[in-house]
Amino acid sequence: MALAAHRRRPRLTTLAIRRKGIVTIPEAIRQELDLHEGDHLVATVEDGRLVLTPASIIPDDQAWFWTPEWQAREAEADQEIAEGDGTVMSAEEFIADLAERAGLSADDLA
Repeated sequence: MALAAHRRRPRLTTLAIRRKGIVTIPEAIRQELDLHEGDHLVATVEDGRLVLTPASIIPDDQAWFWTPEWQAREAEADQEIAEGDGTVMSAEEFIADLAERAGLSADDLA
């Protein structure tokens, strides 16, 4: 009979609950899960176990919208709308304006 292959067991780490329920998550686990100060966790009880799951206030696929750069552009657009005269561009005018801002001519886009 062949010897059974050695199974690698997960490394167990014990944590002490300190005053006021404070628990420190070891650095190796924080790095593995890319957790940083200020990140949020969801705590649930499953089958008598405490389970901590990283949670995002903002879904990962929408995080780009909340970057400082994007928010600055949003504020700029809001200001332009507030200061605007209410005119609306046609699609052709819009494309020409975009091309001009990019240093192209509308013909370059055709």
